[in-house]
This record gives sequence, structure tokens and C-alpha cells, in this order.
Amino acid sequence: MNLDFLTRSILGNTLAAYAMAIAVLVVGFLLINGFRALILSSLRRWAKKTQTTLDPRITKILSQSLVRLLYVGNVFLAIGNLNLHPILNQAVRALTVIATTVIGIQLISQLAEYAIRSYLLRKGDIELEQSFSALMPILRAILWAIGAVFLLDNLGFDISAVVASLGIGGLAIAFAAQGILTDLFSYFSIVLDRPFALGDFIIVGDFIGTVEYIGIKTTRLKSLSGEEIVMANTDLTGSRIRNFKHMKRRRIVFSLGVLYETPKEKLEIIPALIQDIISAQEQVSFDRAHFANYGDFSLNYEIVYYVESGDYALYMDTQQKINLAIFEAFSQRNIEFAYPTNVTYVQGLNTNAEKAIAPETATNS
Repeated sequence: MNLDFLTRSILGNTLAAYAMAIAVLVVGFLLINGFRALILSSLRRWAKKTQTTLDPRITKILSQSLVRLLYVGNVFLAIGNLNLHPILNQAVRALTVIATTVIGIQLISQLAEYAIRSYLLRKGDIELEQSFSALMPILRAILWAIGAVFLLDNLGFDISAVVASLGIGGLAIAFAAQGILTDLFSYFSIVLDRPFALGDFIIVGDFIGTVEYIGIKTTRLKSLSGEEIVMANTDLTGSRIRNFKHMKRRRIVFSLGVLYETPKEKLEIIPALIQDIISAQEQVSFDRAHFANYGDFSLNYEIVYYVESGDYALYMDTQQKINLAIFEAFSQRNIEFAYPTNVTYVQGLNTNAEKAIAPETATNS
């Protein structure tokens, strides 16, 4: 059989060289598909032996990325046996670097997301997982920026010159985006440090409400009166925040005053009387009740107790029951509450009246 035609040259390569490249390409694809089936079956068997529900995802990530890299390597190997024009050779190399970089970034991004989600799943923190989902676009953008620098460097670009040329423009952009970047870093601080989370009831300065949304730039609260309060993340991280979500018990301090005319015997029984009333309530721990001080118009008692819950409505219901019980107990014992009053004492009224009456009596007689 005459195979001399294989020695014919087309575009600088013999037909035999083209045939070899095609053979490498076909055999490589067949081997890769076989390897793909083998690795998939191995990963599935491994996944069945573990407890996490995210294992099917990692098998998909690894198989897809590895197979893509093998495909790129196979094409590069097949074309590498050919004698190409320098420009075409450079183009093939550039495309290989680009494809490898893109696949590598996708692999790193997906593996990082898988690792973090696995950790959050084991921890069972749904709120943190929601915050992480909002952060993922930013993390991907950072990875792609690093990948772009790596790609330009491998393509022969002078990275330092590119950075220097962008210096003035980057500085202008940085000044323009200063507020946005500040809010962004504040968002990172909120997500990682977690001074509050979705559903928390918080007080920030003069604003009170429930956290409904945590965004990259702003956080939204729903106030007690129903309106939505939009606050910049920078304002939140720079303020003192009172978070009531983790309150397990609430300390209550209140006072009441009785009249100065109240007898000493009744003053002495008031602390024990109040203690009995408070101790009779549910989910309440009595602390103390004392005759605290002398006021301008009242004898003041200070009372301290704890509600064993952070529920504000429960606290108000309990305080109402205590107030009504104290009112009833005081009424039964004729103990009067004090309130601001003014008493005017007039001296010498009888003497003046006698002086006014005396002349009149003398005249009549």
C-alpha cells in the first residue's frame, strides 16, 4: 500500500502530522470520557459513605473541572505536534492559558463556596448562611480580579506598568467610591462580627425597630409604628446598638411614693407587702423593696425584680398585674399614694379678725 501521500505538506505540516494530531485528539477524548466515568463512580461511592448532603455537589464540581482541564490539555497536546506559524502558535498558547485560568478560578470559587456552606450547614446557622449568600458575588469578583492579574502576567503583559498607568484613574475612582467602600467594609463587619441579625429587635440612637434586611450598603428596620427605617451600614457600626434578642431575663426597677402622713407602722409593712405581690407572679424573681428616700412631696420606695424572659409584652403584662395588686392592697390598708400638692399655711388670721371686730362692737355699745 502506497502511503507516500502522507508525506505531502500542507501549511507547513505533512498529512501524517495532521493524522497524528487527529488521532491524539480522538484517543484523548475517549480516554478522558473513560476517566470521567471512573472518577464519577468513585466519587459517588465515597459520597454514599459520608453524612453530609453537599457531597453530590462536590462530585459534580471536581468531575466537571478536572474533565475540562483534561480536554484543554488534550487539545493543546494534539496541536503542539504541528508546526504552526508563530502568530498562530502564540494564539493557541494564549487560548490555552485563558481556558486554564478560567477553569481554575471557577474550581477555586466553587470549592471555597462548598467548604463554607459545609461549615455553615454543620453549624446550623441559617442567618449567617443568608449573609454569606449576599457576600458571594463580592468574593467571586475578588477571585476574578486575581485571576485577571495572573492571566495578564502569563500572557506577557507588564503588570507593574499596567498598575502604574491606572494609578491616577484608580485614585480618582477610590475617592469617588469612598462612601460605598466604607459601607461595604461596614457590611463585612456586620456579617462577621454579627452585632445583630435578621429578626433582632434593636435600638440605635433614637431609632427602634426589628431588623428586616441587611444589605451591602444599607440595613432596614421596621419601627414599632410600622414605617421602614433605612440606615447606612456605616452609621450602624459607628453607633451603640442595643440588641434585645439574646435577653434571657429583664431587670425591672420602679418606684412609688406614699404620703408623709402615713404612719410608721404602715411604712414598715410596705416592703413585705410588695414582695408578696411580686413573688406571686409567674416567671418573676423578686430582688428587693426598700424605703429609699424622702421626696419633695412623698416617701419613696424603690422596687427591683426580674422577669425571666426577654419578651417585652410579657414584662408589660406582669407590671400591670403588679400595679393593680399594689393599688388594691394599699386601698384595703388605707395607704395613700402621694402626688404633687401645695399646702399654704396662713398665720395670724384669728388675731387680725379680732382686731377688725373690736371697733365695731365698741360702736354698737
